[in-house]
Amino acid sequence: MSKASSKPKSEPASEPRIPTRKEMPKGHLWDLSRLYPSDEKWEEGMKRFEVMIGEIGRFKGTLSQSAGRLRECLDFMNELGVLDERNGYYAQLRHSEDAGDSANQARFARYMSLATRAEAESAYITPEIQAIPDDVMGGFLKGPDLQDFVIYLKKLLRFKPHILSESEERLLALQSEANQTARKSFAALTNVDMEFGTVETPEGPKPLSQGTWSSFMLHPDREVREKAYHRFYGVFEGHKNTLAALYTGSVHLDIYRARVRSFPSARAAALFPDKVPEEVYDNLIETVHRNLPALHAYYALREKTLGLGGLAHYDVYVPLVKDIRVKHGYEEAVDVVIEALTPLGEEYRSTLRGGFLGGWVDRYENKGKTSGAFSAGSFAGDPYILLNYKDDVLSDVFTMAHEGGHSMHSWYSSRSNPFQHYSYSIFEAEVASTFNEQFLVRHLLERADSRGMRAYVIGRQVDDIIGTLFRQTMFAEFEHNTHRMTEGGTPLTVDSLRAEYRKLLELYFGPGMSLEAVSDIEGMRIPHFYRDFYVYKYATGISAGIALAQRVMDGGQEERERYVSFLKSGGSRYPLESLELAGVDMSQPEPVQQALNLFKKRVDQLEELLG
Repeated sequence: MSKASSKPKSEPASEPRIPTRKEMPKGHLWDLSRLYPSDEKWEEGMKRFEVMIGEIGRFKGTLSQSAGRLRECLDFMNELGVLDERNGYYAQLRHSEDAGDSANQARFARYMSLATRAEAESAYITPEIQAIPDDVMGGFLKGPDLQDFVIYLKKLLRFKPHILSESEERLLALQSEANQTARKSFAALTNVDMEFGTVETPEGPKPLSQGTWSSFMLHPDREVREKAYHRFYGVFEGHKNTLAALYTGSVHLDIYRARVRSFPSARAAALFPDKVPEEVYDNLIETVHRNLPALHAYYALREKTLGLGGLAHYDVYVPLVKDIRVKHGYEEAVDVVIEALTPLGEEYRSTLRGGFLGGWVDRYENKGKTSGAFSAGSFAGDPYILLNYKDDVLSDVFTMAHEGGHSMHSWYSSRSNPFQHYSYSIFEAEVASTFNEQFLVRHLLERADSRGMRAYVIGRQVDDIIGTLFRQTMFAEFEHNTHRMTEGGTPLTVDSLRAEYRKLLELYFGPGMSLEAVSDIEGMRIPHFYRDFYVYKYATGISAGIALAQRVMDGGQEERERYVSFLKSGGSRYPLESLELAGVDMSQPEPVQQALNLFKKRVDQLEELLG
């Protein structure tokens, strides 16, 4: 409830503002007690962490002596790893609540300092394991002592050509905290320091922020969208040199890490841990390029439906169906999502409902809170979800389903695997999240009570495929191009970054789009670019998610059980292997084409409904 609502009618309403963290009702906040019940208990955990760091060196020089000695070291490192993750998640989540709070900043900085020490002290372990002769290691792996670690060790040994000496690994580990500078600075600048002010709307002035940006882009009044667009990107324009420098520094760091480990490129280094061939990345871009005419046809339909003389960048998100008011309070949205997931069984549904309502979720925006949404699943804690939920934005219901998919993946994985095998790849994570969204679409379509509502939901799915498949592929192409430019000796500057991004905007949006002068600054505001070669996984994820969802929708208990088995597999297989067992082959372009075929089908349905 806003402050204005409790004032006498004779008193003018105050200007809308974003509440502080302390003003948020406790029931709207996540409950971090599964990690630590208080900051004081976290301090105790940090003291224990520091003591254990001092004990890491006691295994040095002994790992080749016997399988039992190696097992002792691995057990100790597992115990340390669980504690490390617990401390780190608590510090990270508290920081994400309010990045401007000095106590949160200090807590996260202290954790990073100790984590860097732990990484440096343990830098000898991987090279020492790699140095064990193959015949000796083969004997170790056949014996009983290491059976719980066979998968872990085989994955580790695959990195043997890219592991450096102990002293070199230690130097790299000591850089870990400093390597966070570009990402942390970008987050502080865009989430805390940037002030976007307010935008006049027919309903009065409303605050513009990273969290409210999407609401403005959905506003039916084009003038409001235009004002918000120029105000928002105008702020980024004012920091263009800093943003370009931060991103350039991040790219240089990616390339440095790849070169010191003898990878041919930063992309090859990024894809290596998941055992994903670079052809998968290239197939994605090439398949999307072949289907761009369908995307351009959709934008022509959008321009026609909105009755515009030309489509602008701020016109691509507003719903095409007018006079449809879709509003879900938080609890109502939970009911919608849980009902949509009925085919996944009672365990899945009851667990997720309990999490949504019982402390997994930090629901609404507050000042300094990280923008967007994420799921943070750990071995010891709950699979927490950060939202900036708004009840008038249907995409936020999809976000709830999406992040719920991540969290249930974490829930199943942590309960089905030991610590060393529970952590699944991001490649797989994006499947579980987009899978849930397909069920939500079907549920909403089945219950659409009018032609207009059906068009609205189909339009929402069309926009989601654009945002997750087309748009993330565009981001992936930009990221690949900027790294190749740098690897080839072409410097990244404000002008070269903007020019490269504008080329892609023109390619993906097509000749019917009227781009603004500030449109290409968008390429400097994408936070995922600070996690190298991450965004392509959204596009492959929705492709696999659509394919698997269709299998479960058209199938029965066997298909559901195979999908749940995929969720339970954790990190016990490489992602392409686990997905193939679940029923989809991501080494081929067919799943991407299947998703694009669905896009074409939905656009045709939308055109018919709007005709």
